[in-house]
Amino acid sequence: MRPTRNWGVLLGAAFLMATSAVGPGFLTQTTVFTQSLGASFGFVILTSILMDIGVQLNIWRVIAMSEMRAPDIANRVLPGLGGFISALIVAGGLAFNIGNVGGAGLGLEVLTGLPVTVCAGLAAAMAIAIFLVREAGPLMDRFAQLMGLVMIGAIIYVAVTTHPPAAEAALRTIAPDTIDFTAIITLVGGTVGGYITFSGGHRLLDAGVKGPAALSQVTQSAIMGVSVASLIRVLLFLATLGVVGQGLAINADNPTASVFQLAAGQVGYKLFGVVMFAAAITSIIGSAYTSISFLKSMLPRVAEHENSWIIGFIALSTVVFVTIGKPVALLVWAGALNGFILPITLGTLLVAAYRPSVVGTAYRHPLWLAAFGLLVVLLMTWMSGTVLVQQVAGLFA
Repeated sequence: MRPTRNWGVLLGAAFLMATSAVGPGFLTQTTVFTQSLGASFGFVILTSILMDIGVQLNIWRVIAMSEMRAPDIANRVLPGLGGFISALIVAGGLAFNIGNVGGAGLGLEVLTGLPVTVCAGLAAAMAIAIFLVREAGPLMDRFAQLMGLVMIGAIIYVAVTTHPPAAEAALRTIAPDTIDFTAIITLVGGTVGGYITFSGGHRLLDAGVKGPAALSQVTQSAIMGVSVASLIRVLLFLATLGVVGQGLAINADNPTASVFQLAAGQVGYKLFGVVMFAAAITSIIGSAYTSISFLKSMLPRVAEHENSWIIGFIALSTVVFVTIGKPVALLVWAGALNGFILPITLGTLLVAAYRPSVVGTAYRHPLWLAAFGLLVVLLMTWMSGTVLVQQVAGLFA
């Protein structure tokens, strides 16, 4: 008997992953790299999409087949490893959530004119309201889908107004003038690094989509998640490319806002506020939900009061932003930390994929998928190590 496909759950998990990835940093990275690489950034996007799909398929399949969350899987591979990974995920998630709260506040400030700290509090209250509902999962799914569609619609409008050189973009996506490996690794880490890669997989597990019968659904949901995030990135790339092609100067202090304003004037600036708010508030939700899901396996009390812990996580992020601001040094170190999290977690789950005690005796993890995952592990380890060495050297320079 074939399993019933709950498209609401599959789409919800996909959009949760995608909108968790599309945060303030995602928007800025895309704009800045398009400025520096031009149409050749299309090649970077294409390469990162392929790598993202490989990462998500490896991790989500192992989670579904094991019917366990990532910390429990890690503990099966090496006792105590689950606690270590959980600490990394929660620390990185909290650090970046401070930035997400600030981004949501900035978006609302553009739309309302209120002070950014007030707007940040309002955005956090909206995110918290979702988890005041006992069955928050379905509401979170629908909200992620709605915000994702809002972002796509707004960026399509801006992209159309800039009249980007689509033919050149298509050509350079296949035959780039230059290849920037740093940009590729940055995009992969920003789309499937840290907590992001587990957001959809854990959501499917919580919704009961697991086991051998659900494998095709898990695969579909993972590919949909990467596709949604990639669509938003491609549209923003085209919008920025259209502005760059016209020779217009982009404000380095707020490059994404500058692109929207140059493309469509005051309407474009307001649309930037919409996109920034939608991107940031969904990242707040995704970061809080996924970070706390890592604690559920370690602390039984968290599982009993999951929504309360998620609310506390969002509240703490907001208090830190409002009282201290966005600590730049913390976010820089968190970026390096998230760069290490992906190879550690992906490497752990690749080992678990071949442990019968984790995935059972009947499951055979595709060798090509494991090889692709190993390549990502090696690349991300090398790049993250390079970045960390540079940052440490900068401290003592």
